[in-house]
Amino acid sequence: MDIMLFVQLAVLLAGIYLGVRLGGMGVGYAGGLGIVVMAIIGMKVEFKDIPVDVILIIASVISAIAAMQVAGGLDYLVQIASRILRKHPKQINILAPTVTYMLTILAGTGHTAFSMIPVIVEVAKGQNIKPSAPLALSVVSSQVAITASPISAAFVAMTGVVEPLGVSYPKLLFICISTTFVAMIITAIIVNTFFKLDLSSDPIYQERLAKGLVSEVKVTEYAEPKPFAKRSVAIFAIGVLIVVAYALAISKSVGLVEKPILSRDAAIISFMLTIGFFITVLCKVDTGKLLQANTFQSGMSACICVVGIAWLGTTFVNGHIDLFKDVAKNIVSNYPFVLAIVLYFLSCLLYSQAATTKVMMPAVALALGMTSPETAGQVWVLVASFAAVSGLFVLPTYPTTLGAIAMDDTGTTRVGKYVFNHSFFIPGTIMVALSVALGFLVAPALI
Repeated sequence: MDIMLFVQLAVLLAGIYLGVRLGGMGVGYAGGLGIVVMAIIGMKVEFKDIPVDVILIIASVISAIAAMQVAGGLDYLVQIASRILRKHPKQINILAPTVTYMLTILAGTGHTAFSMIPVIVEVAKGQNIKPSAPLALSVVSSQVAITASPISAAFVAMTGVVEPLGVSYPKLLFICISTTFVAMIITAIIVNTFFKLDLSSDPIYQERLAKGLVSEVKVTEYAEPKPFAKRSVAIFAIGVLIVVAYALAISKSVGLVEKPILSRDAAIISFMLTIGFFITVLCKVDTGKLLQANTFQSGMSACICVVGIAWLGTTFVNGHIDLFKDVAKNIVSNYPFVLAIVLYFLSCLLYSQAATTKVMMPAVALALGMTSPETAGQVWVLVASFAAVSGLFVLPTYPTTLGAIAMDDTGTTRVGKYVFNHSFFIPGTIMVALSVALGFLVAPALI
C-alpha cells in the first residue's frame, strides 16, 4: 500500500479526534482543517463532495421546527407527551422512548428529545426508578428514529442511493419504521425486566441526596399554551403528511406522478420552507426570535458539522475508491453483517447519521457493482444495515447525551472512568443490533 494512504488516513482520524474533543460545531471546524491539510499533501479535493442536499434538508426542516417552537407548538407537544408519561408513570421505560421516537419521526431531528429530558427525570424519580434507564432508552430511540423519519436528511440520502437500485420509497419506509420501532420496544422491555432500576439503592444517588443535590419532585403544573400553539402543530403535521404523500406519489412503484415538477429533495426543502412561512404568517410568529430558538441553533450546528466532517470523509473515500471496492467485494459480499459494524463505529466518529449515510452508502453500492436494479442483488444488505448509522451514543459527547447527563440530578446517568462504560452504551447497542438483525430478516424477504 502507498504510504500516502496511511498519511491521509491519519489526517482523517486526527480531524475526527479533534472534532470530538472540541464538540458541537468544532466537529465541522476540524473537518475543514482536515480538508486543508488533505489538499496541501496532494489529495484531490472537490466542491461536489460537500453533501449540499443533506445540509439544505437539515436547514429547511430545522427552520420550520424553529417557527413551530416560537409559536409555542413544541411546548404544546411536550405537554401532551408529559401528560402521557405522568398518567402511566410505571410504564415510563416503554412510554418515554416511544414518545421521543414518535417526536423524531414527526420532526426529522432527534434534538426534540431535549424537551422531554426534564419530564422523564421527574417522572422516574417519582416512581423510585433510576432516570438513567428511561433517559438512555429515550435518547437512543430518538437517534435510531432518524433512520425511519421520512423528512430526515439521513433517510432522504438513503432513498437517493437505493431507489435507483430498485428499492421503492414506500418499501424502504416500511422496512425502516417496522424494524426500528419493534427493536425499540424489545430493548425497552429488556431494560425494564433485567436492569437494576431501584433508585434508592444507588450509592451515588444516596450520596447526592445527603448533600442536598437532588431536587424534590415538583407538583405538576402545565402552563397555558400560547394562542397559536395548536395551530402551529397542525400546520407542521399537515405539511409533513403532504411531503410524505408527494414522495409516495412520485415513487416509481406508486407511479401517480410520472414527471414530477419537483424532485424529492427539492420538494422537502421547498415544502418545509413553505410550512415555516404559513406558521409565521398564520401564527403571528416574531421572526426576530427564530434565531434564538434552541432547535434552530442545534440544527445549524449540525449543518456545520456535516459540512466539515462529511466533506473530509467523502474526500478520503473517493480518493481510495478502488481500494474500497476491493475490500467491499472481498468482505461485505461474504460477510454482510460487517457493513453494519463499520457503519456503527463510523457514525459515532462522523457525529451524524446523514453524514455517515452520505459517505458510506454510495461508496459501498458502487464497490459492489450496483449501478441498476439488474446488478443490485445485494442492495438488501445496505437497507438492512441502515439503522447501524445510529451509533452516535457510543462516545458520550452528542448533545442529547450530554443533556441527559447534565439534567439528571440523581447522578444515575453518568460516564464511567473508561469513557465507554456510560449509561447509554448497552441499551443503545442492543437497540441498534436488534434493528439491524430485524432488517436482515425483513429486507431480503421484501426486496
